Amino acid sequence: MGREDLFFLSREEILAVPGGDRAPLAVVRARRAAYVGLGVLPTYPTLIRGEFDPATWAADPNRRPDRFDAQDTTPATDTVAGSPASAGVVEGIARVVATVEEGEVVRPGEILVTTVTNIGWTPLFTRVSAIVTDVGASLSHASIVARELGIPAVVGCGNATTRIRTGDRIRVDGGRGTVDVLEPAASSPEFA
Repeated sequence: MGREDLFFLSREEILAVPGGDRAPLAVVRARRAAYVGLGVLPTYPTLIRGEFDPATWAADPNRRPDRFDAQDTTPATDTVAGSPASAGVVEGIARVVATVEEGEVVRPGEILVTTVTNIGWTPLFTRVSAIVTDVGASLSHASIVARELGIPAVVGCGNATTRIRTGDRIRVDGGRGTVDVLEPAASSPEFA
């Protein structure tokens, strides 16, 4: 038994081993494998309500990264909902960007889809036709700048970056706070 094996045993199991009980050591391998398996899953939602199975949640393409509610039986749709931030309706190609450093790939007229923005993102806003964020409210950076520039924005979607893919043709309705996936991205290397 190695020192690191102790982390996979309960207090009672650790105390039993010096007394000659080797049975607790038999579970270490399985517990270590479970630990490694759970470690590769996405970060769990901040709010979890009800029975939560991390592997099932991670496999769901419509999962929300911000919350999980086991009692939510609303059928999944192609509509991503958020807070209306800047009025207007635009249809276009989505560009999912994780960091501002990746912003150089955003083409003029595309719809920026990201987790959250700050002042460093502002130069990208002049290139895009609409903005969609996972995090935000009416006074967030994305909302204020989008209104100033007159481009539609939907913020606080919670799961836009997991539900929308680069290359998807989407419709952003900044007045209603909805984003509809009109046509999934073609399997083209252009949007890889």
